[in-house]
This record gives sequence, C-alpha cells and structure tokens, in this order.
Amino acid sequence: MDGAMYVVTAAAGGRRAGCLVGFASQCSIDPPRFVVWLSTENRTYDVARAARHLTVHVLGRDQRALAELFGGRTGDDVDKFARTAWEPGLDGSPVLSDVRVWFTGRVERVLEAGGDHVGFVLAPAGPGAGPAEAPGPLRFSAVSDVEAGHPA
Repeated sequence: MDGAMYVVTAAAGGRRAGCLVGFASQCSIDPPRFVVWLSTENRTYDVARAARHLTVHVLGRDQRALAELFGGRTGDDVDKFARTAWEPGLDGSPVLSDVRVWFTGRVERVLEAGGDHVGFVLAPAGPGAGPAEAPGPLRFSAVSDVEAGHPA
C-alpha cells in the first residue's frame, strides 16, 4: 500500500506539536468523519490528547522537505514551527502555510486500539483548503527512507 502522507498539528496548554502521519482515512460519510492514528511515543500524541481540534494537512508530492521536518525530527528537541511558515487556526492548531490541502477537525472520539497508535476521530470544523491540485499527494514510498524522530 502506498497511501497519502499527512502532517497533523495540534495545540493545547500553550504547547504546539505536529507529526508526519501515514495512517489516516475518511471513516464516515454521514456524518462526515476522518480518523488519524498517532503514535503513543510521539510528542504530538501528548498535545493532541489535550487538544479540542487537530489540523490535517495533505502533503503534495513536492513537499518531501515538510515530511522530513515533521517525520524525521522530534518536537522534544526542535521547534518545527520555527522552521516553516504557519498561522494559528481553531484553538491555535497550527495551519502550515505551504500546504494547499488541509482541514481542521474537532476531536469527537479517541480510539484506543491496544497497539502503538491511537485513533482520533475528527468532525470537520471551520475553514479548510482544497481541492487537491497537481502534483498530487506525497505517497509513503517517497518518504519510506525518512528516519523517524521517535520510534513507532
């Protein structure tokens, strides 16, 4: 499988975080819902647990550098947002300026699946950007060699 890659961002309690996500999907048509799965080892997971909204950015094929920043660096050591343009969205959830397709979702439910990732079910909330335009989404195969900032 060669799914689309996303950057998910969150803000809560004066902290902000973001990470590269490969496990995500629409999970309901009516009502519209989307689920993103965050590693429990990741700093973004800790911030997301306290956040009311998460922002999901669909990376374009030409955005490998963002994938490397948000997937290969940890927010424990680096302020990722000092290295890219962004604006605060709903509840301060960072919106990456260079990403063409994104949406912010209200956290409706958290799914504990018993593994190393936890699902955050999101309901669309507020503005977003889209639809996707060429060059299409960045795929897993294009970033499979990025060494993770944290273990899975």
